[in-house]
Amino acid sequence: MALRNIRTEGDPILRKQAREITEVNLRIKELARDMLDTMYHAEGVGLAGPQVGILRRIIVMDVGEGPIVMINPEIVETNGSQVGPEGCLSVPDVTEEVERPNEVKVEYLDLEGKKQELVGKELLARAICHEVEHLDGILFIDKL
Repeated sequence: MALRNIRTEGDPILRKQAREITEVNLRIKELARDMLDTMYHAEGVGLAGPQVGILRRIIVMDVGEGPIVMINPEIVETNGSQVGPEGCLSVPDVTEEVERPNEVKVEYLDLEGKKQELVGKELLARAICHEVEHLDGILFIDKL
């Protein structure tokens, strides 16, 4: 288990645009494992590359249904609306109500480099939106 340091609000890397991953290689797979280990250790439900100081488009999540790793995720469709509590490992001790889509369709690469599509609803939709925004330098507190 390799834990990475979680960057917190005020760290300039959190406000930068993450770059696309062009090859799913051993280093990317190791990064994904490290990110999952770090997320579970911190008792979070999601983590994005910039949050561990890596400006690459990779996110990991587990909303209670098992781990999900998304490389170069792109939200291609949203439906509905939900308002609910949201927090962030990079903004410790802050929880606020945030409006998000109730359903999202996301396209991404898996750890084998294969294109995947996932429809997330409710908490998973919220987590996908939250983590994808991290890849664009957006924190949930910007939505308040």
